[in-house]
Amino acid sequence: MKRIADSFPNIPEKIAELADLAYNLWWSWHPSARMLFKFLNRIAWKESGHNPVQMLRELSRGTLNVASEQAEYLRHYDVVLARFHEEIQTKVCWFAANVADPSCLPVAYFSAEYGLHHSLPFYAGGLGFLAGDYVKECSDLGIPMVAVGFMYPEGYLLQKIRVDGWQDDIDEVLDRDAAPIRRVMTEKDEQLIVKVPFVDPPVYVAVWKVDVGRIPLYLMDTDIDMNDPWNRKISAHLYIGDIEQRLRQEMVLGIGGIAMLNALGIKHSVLHLNEGHPAFALLERIRERVAEGMKFQAAVEQVRATTVFTSHTPVPAGHDVFPFHFMDKYFSHCYPFLGLSRDNFLQLGIHPVDPSAGFNMTSLALGLSGYKNGVSRKHGEVTRRMWQPLWPDRKEEEVPIGHITNGIHVPTWIEPKMELLFNKYLGQNWLEDHDNPVIWKLIDDIPNAVLWPVHYWLKIKLINFIREQARIRWNNNKVNPVNVITGGVLLDPLALTIGFARRFASYKRAGLIFKNIERLAKILNNRWEPVQIIFAGKAHPSDDEGKRILQRIFSLAQDPSFGGRIAFVENYNEQLAQYMVHGVDLWLNNPIPPLEACGTSGMKASLNGVPQLSILDGWWLEGFNGKNGWAYEGKGDDRDAEPLYDILEREIVPLYYVLDEDGVPNGWTEVMKEAIKGTGAFFSSRRMAKAYALDYYQHAFRSV
Repeated sequence: MKRIADSFPNIPEKIAELADLAYNLWWSWHPSARMLFKFLNRIAWKESGHNPVQMLRELSRGTLNVASEQAEYLRHYDVVLARFHEEIQTKVCWFAANVADPSCLPVAYFSAEYGLHHSLPFYAGGLGFLAGDYVKECSDLGIPMVAVGFMYPEGYLLQKIRVDGWQDDIDEVLDRDAAPIRRVMTEKDEQLIVKVPFVDPPVYVAVWKVDVGRIPLYLMDTDIDMNDPWNRKISAHLYIGDIEQRLRQEMVLGIGGIAMLNALGIKHSVLHLNEGHPAFALLERIRERVAEGMKFQAAVEQVRATTVFTSHTPVPAGHDVFPFHFMDKYFSHCYPFLGLSRDNFLQLGIHPVDPSAGFNMTSLALGLSGYKNGVSRKHGEVTRRMWQPLWPDRKEEEVPIGHITNGIHVPTWIEPKMELLFNKYLGQNWLEDHDNPVIWKLIDDIPNAVLWPVHYWLKIKLINFIREQARIRWNNNKVNPVNVITGGVLLDPLALTIGFARRFASYKRAGLIFKNIERLAKILNNRWEPVQIIFAGKAHPSDDEGKRILQRIFSLAQDPSFGGRIAFVENYNEQLAQYMVHGVDLWLNNPIPPLEACGTSGMKASLNGVPQLSILDGWWLEGFNGKNGWAYEGKGDDRDAEPLYDILEREIVPLYYVLDEDGVPNGWTEVMKEAIKGTGAFFSSRRMAKAYALDYYQHAFRSV
């Protein structure tokens, strides 16, 4: 059998398993594994964007030979590889002890995007990061799972900001041979190709695999010669704007995803849909059972009893709805296979409030899933209210939609220096039991004079990263000097630094803080207590309103009246997100309530001691305790800017600048500690994954 190392002739046999490690994203949440690559060549590690596959392909045989002869490096190598193999292969895990035998048929987790690492740009925002964190946590807990998605060769978008501030959406084709992703090969040593059922003309997908710890993630790619040009573009980008092509994309994701698992010989027990995009998988599961002789209604009941559906969207406009004539075009020949008339089939996707609107993917998913949830307590309430018409005989509070609040993968988002600090004060094994709230009480044992320098070091690291990125853009792309200035080269490490980084959707209101320009300028330019704001984020290619908000902020960043205290850092991705949630002083969040379904970016910041200033919406309704940050009730209009200014002027800025004789802001540092304590346990993906396993999966397993 061909080894992964065979494709790296430059790696000596002594350290050949570096290749195996590079192709398993386990390294992305284990600092000791990342250091194994970094020790080889720090500059190469940095220039590769922390992508070990790319780095190993570029390093010389001589460099790797030197490492293979160093006793210290080999000791580190042996320890990391032993731990890697033990975690990947062990049958001893939380799932085995608390739910079921891990050799049971896996859960099939379907998602349109996965945010795992910036070397794999298969994500657009929070939904993708949530999916990536969840898969990593399922690996840590030993939850048997196979994940399904798309291999987007052109990713989401590479953001370039013109000198006038308008966002250009640039295609950047992924170099698949320099990323931690592999082709799935057949016995004939050819890449596996799967035909998507019931699509005419035929659509074929090439199958790729990403190893995420113990979890295999299989990705479909339509950009192959066997497909017509129109079909080749189905998986080119996330969230295609053309409605018909979007329908075809979701058919491939749902129906093609089931066909791909069958071709791989992978039987699954439970289906978990992350949003409505892959909901056509439900129809394919039903069709398979009908083809085996089961009556339609019996097939529906079995599929429903073994399906979990998680909704992330708190507004009707955010759910995919397809015109009926497109449904007829692509599904009319499938109606007989299900034993349904056209009307009965279309009824599966009807929203009773507006039955003429089209075929609603969330209606389909809710109707055919036995376990349904929103992603925060408030979002659960909003979702029950929104979809109550599907259960007209029930009161709103009786609608069978629960909630499991999202969480973040702590090992991924904790900064390594902060982790070392926690190792000292929480104990070396704190990560193994980090969803236990008792552990986090030990944060109080960290002296302020110890915690603050670590945070300040991370702040310097963020600002240096931003400046370096500006220099690279200046050097490589010869951008206008205006872009360099607005990109953050004027940032002051001594100033209170606010971070706002997320998708530039209008409801997130990135521009709210600019409602009163004069008042904001006074806050930012206070001679003795200066404040600065770092913005980052992408607008959807079709969202002109989001692009206009971004353009205005870019323009304001050039305004001399703000004294260079506003920066917009382009091309927000997972790497920049890591630097920002680790290094800013305060996380700003002011969506229109109740449109923030959850909002995990604030959790990532809080985990690292960065308090949040947020409207009470999403997770902050559950997370705010009066001591771990700042909150206010939002009215959903421009009046929300006034309490934002008030809190900054009266509470936040004065507290930050009260320093002791050693330069430590003790009051601020106490808020940092409260932020950490309030986040680490409950808002972890460990708590979240255990809830899915205990509340949903273990019950669904009994219906297989």
